[in-house]
Amino acid sequence: MNKPMERSKNYATNRENEWRLKAPAVEGWQRSVRPGADKYFIVSCDTHLMPPVTLFRDRLDKQWHDQLPRVEKRDDGERYIVMPGARAERLIDFKFEGEDLLRSKAGGDSMAIAGEGSEVSLQRIADQDMDGVDAEVIFPNGPALLMWSSSNDAFVSAQCAVWNDWAWEVCGPYSDRCSPAAALNTADIEGAIAEVQRVAKMGYRVLTLPCKPIWGEHDVSHINYNLPVFDPLWAAIQDADLAITYHVSTGKDPRAARGNGGAIINYVVHSLAPTMEPIVSMCASGVFERFPRLRVATIEADAGFVPWMLQKMDEAYLKHHFWVRPKMKALPSDYYRSNCYASFGEDRAALELIESFDLGDNFMWANDYPHHEGSWPHSAEAIERTFGDGVKEETRAKLLGLNAARCFRFDIPQKYRD
Repeated sequence: MNKPMERSKNYATNRENEWRLKAPAVEGWQRSVRPGADKYFIVSCDTHLMPPVTLFRDRLDKQWHDQLPRVEKRDDGERYIVMPGARAERLIDFKFEGEDLLRSKAGGDSMAIAGEGSEVSLQRIADQDMDGVDAEVIFPNGPALLMWSSSNDAFVSAQCAVWNDWAWEVCGPYSDRCSPAAALNTADIEGAIAEVQRVAKMGYRVLTLPCKPIWGEHDVSHINYNLPVFDPLWAAIQDADLAITYHVSTGKDPRAARGNGGAIINYVVHSLAPTMEPIVSMCASGVFERFPRLRVATIEADAGFVPWMLQKMDEAYLKHHFWVRPKMKALPSDYYRSNCYASFGEDRAALELIESFDLGDNFMWANDYPHHEGSWPHSAEAIERTFGDGVKEETRAKLLGLNAARCFRFDIPQKYRD
């Protein structure tokens, strides 16, 4: 492997980000989270890779070009992202400064030299080294996040294949550290099974499925992950030993509110909260009884909701027993603990409840590189602020990397085994 590029640390932490530098003194930790120190094995379970803006136009058949998102300047002088079947979104120009500017440029093909995609991975490794991160699970960013945003199955499947091919071209040589997630079109189950088998042969270890199998608003007639129609897909995934992930803001348009507070409403209610549904669907419907080796994780929704979700699933199973089908051998919460995971960032609620709800084997840390809502490049401070003194030493090591190694099949370097 080539030596990673070095990311200069001579960037300015602008005033608005000075809070990121603050961290309490921690005591009793057997290892550090600081880069260069005797530290824990650390995996970020949620990072992003920005493809070239022309990736899909360059690689898709011309029949799909008029369906692709485009930027359009309108009579009001503003620029909008326009795509079929979705509300146009105004692009807000903001002058980034300091480390906000650093984040806005990181994680994308702008780091490539003369289109050599391997340079993206090399720069990523340097960026994560600077943050103390040993390995990462990589999800789509930018135009690739929109690939499920259509009701045309063939179009969605074609975009997923383009992402899967390109992401492996970029990250495959470095997959011991940079493990991309292969995208599936779950509206086409037969096609999704074929894509599972294809990407498994390529070397993928992780899949990403939309939180809602069919794009668009809720429709009870749509197939959903609780129905046996998905059993052939679960069987194919289990046979291939691939992890399933559900990332926020996939499956339907999260921009359901507008006006005062709309950005907050959309983020909390229409982006984060719907990530719960596919997990409840699988835990409540016997999927993990039939496919006990499946591993499933929610991504970027944090984890503070999990204790409440477990209580409510079990309550409904017991109190509404006369409605519940099928009857299962264990409670829904038991299947969560045996088969499911949740990524989290700076989520104090999750860590304050983790020991009392016995979830030390289920949560996994992430820095959400390079997004502004993440902690890069100050993850050490963020971990020290968030973890505090209430987490056991064994649990801390699991959350920072060992659970991710188990879920996503990362090899743990010998220096950490020692």
